[in-house]
Amino acid sequence: MAERLAVDGDELGRFMKMLNKSTDSLKGVRKALSEATITGLGTDDLDAACEDFQDDWKFGSEEIGKQTEDLAGIIEKSRDSYREVDKALEEALKKAGNAEGGGQK
Repeated sequence: MAERLAVDGDELGRFMKMLNKSTDSLKGVRKALSEATITGLGTDDLDAACEDFQDDWKFGSEEIGKQTEDLAGIIEKSRDSYREVDKALEEALKKAGNAEGGGQK
């Protein structure tokens, strides 16, 4: 059973970094989009459609960014918890081995 349970703390760390990088990328896109002007692209209908899209994209990308940041925080806490449990389990197994005479030389 134990061979099926494996948590790679380093991989979780890389995943957190990727999520944080994605959040930064979304912030860059939002900034670039907010600085883009929409007037004069064409007809009034096209200008209005572009403005609506920009508002929707801003809201959606901000929500995705918030959720990505939250997910990175959850993964960090999970990684830290796994490491803590792994260390405690290792220490408990060492103590049990020593108590049974397994640690004596």
